[in-house]
Amino acid sequence: MKTVKLIAVLLITVMLTAGLFASGSGDTRSSPVQGNPKLDIDLMTIAFVGGGWPDDFIIIKKLDDKLNINLTIQWVPTENFSEKISVLAASNSFSDSYLLQEAQFMRWVNSGIFLDIKPMLDNYKNLSTYLDKSVYEVMCPPGKYYGIPYYAIESRDSMYIRKDWLDKLGLKMPDTLEDFLNVAKAFAQNDPDGNGKADTIGFTTSLASANDITGTLFYLAGAFGVPNGWKLDSGGNLVPWQVCTNEMKGFLGFMKRMYDEGALDKDFVFYKSNQDPINKFISGKAGISDNNPMNLQTGIQPPLEQNVPGAVIVPLTPPQGPTGIRATKTFATNQKIVINSKISADKQKRVLELYDYMLSDEGYDMIKNGIEGIHYISNADGTFTKLPAFDDDRPYLLSTWLIRRADPLIQIRKWDSKDLASEILSTIQNASQYVVRNSAQGLASDTNNKVGANIDDKLKETIARVIVGELDVSAYDKAVDDWRKGGGDAIIKEINDAYSNMK
Repeated sequence: MKTVKLIAVLLITVMLTAGLFASGSGDTRSSPVQGNPKLDIDLMTIAFVGGGWPDDFIIIKKLDDKLNINLTIQWVPTENFSEKISVLAASNSFSDSYLLQEAQFMRWVNSGIFLDIKPMLDNYKNLSTYLDKSVYEVMCPPGKYYGIPYYAIESRDSMYIRKDWLDKLGLKMPDTLEDFLNVAKAFAQNDPDGNGKADTIGFTTSLASANDITGTLFYLAGAFGVPNGWKLDSGGNLVPWQVCTNEMKGFLGFMKRMYDEGALDKDFVFYKSNQDPINKFISGKAGISDNNPMNLQTGIQPPLEQNVPGAVIVPLTPPQGPTGIRATKTFATNQKIVINSKISADKQKRVLELYDYMLSDEGYDMIKNGIEGIHYISNADGTFTKLPAFDDDRPYLLSTWLIRRADPLIQIRKWDSKDLASEILSTIQNASQYVVRNSAQGLASDTNNKVGANIDDKLKETIARVIVGELDVSAYDKAVDDWRKGGGDAIIKEINDAYSNMK
């Protein structure tokens, strides 16, 4: 999606959101299942922190009544999801509908187990209106829509910086990589929290995720020209970030400087998840971190302000690299909600009606904001007030873990201020100016599915050892050679073959 198109989508969303702030929108359709038999529907999705709902949860009951179904939802913890899918595949006992990540979807996309919804999509107004047809096409063979896209905000995250620390130390907002290093070093060495101890951290990050160089560190790696996953070279071939040796060496040399000069969190190599550096930031001991602006009002600012009253955080424009590049990491719409092609036609239709309802004005209001009188109340002046049950029940899980409109304000509720919505849109728009897209988005490699994570982990071990000074930057050459021999060359060939087949 080009920047102009993204901004257009954002503006449309603002208008839609304004309507939600003004009043509780009603459903535009009557119930689609009046007089039809009640059907059992089994959905499966990923569950993150806190798990899912009990079977008798009120949102599920509302959906049952509206669609004339008995809905069961399997909430599978993210760390067990791949294993669960493999078990279901081995026993040929897939749910009626379920969420799949890119590698899992691509593994079975041509197996015939997913319903092609393209021939019937026009019959479902909300599925057609609130999700662009271009994202239905992603990862699918030409002319097929094997599932409903799980919308991701492409330029969602930004780095955030403690402005109160900048002000305390008399520093300007960093603009270049050199500025970034100097500010982070000052945060670590010049006692910005004023407690008289050398206990603060400049920049905190993690190597926890399998593709981390294209993740939390991409703001810095991308500034050296490291691609976001894959890039097209001058000959029209796809090249992965792992083998972009010159760019990676430039990045690694910079990160070693950050480490040696005390600007980088010394614990970054020990973190087991990308939440660990965020927790360090929330604790009030780190000055710069990658964060999700949607989570600022609930997961970042409240605990930070509790730990450090008066703390002020603002988004940081990606620092400019030596050749003028600024880079924002991206989130691709690369997960699919698939429908089992083996279930009855009546059940397939009912599942589509369920998803279509969840994207209707009435249904989306419910799965995003909860139920009036339980999770919020309407005020006489047209505003809304959140009730404690909203935080206790988490009625929004379906809109965050399963299906959502192309809505960059997915975590802005009807009681939130318009100023907050505007601030988040502004952050997303700013980040979108520097998006570097993955040229191999939607392409798959069997070898990558089998060994990609393992050989990437070995490469990351070298990356970490170079940054902390255990190895020279030149060690990256041998690490890349090992990566290629361990399966990387096969991955490159398979991805380029898949790319050629799409032309």
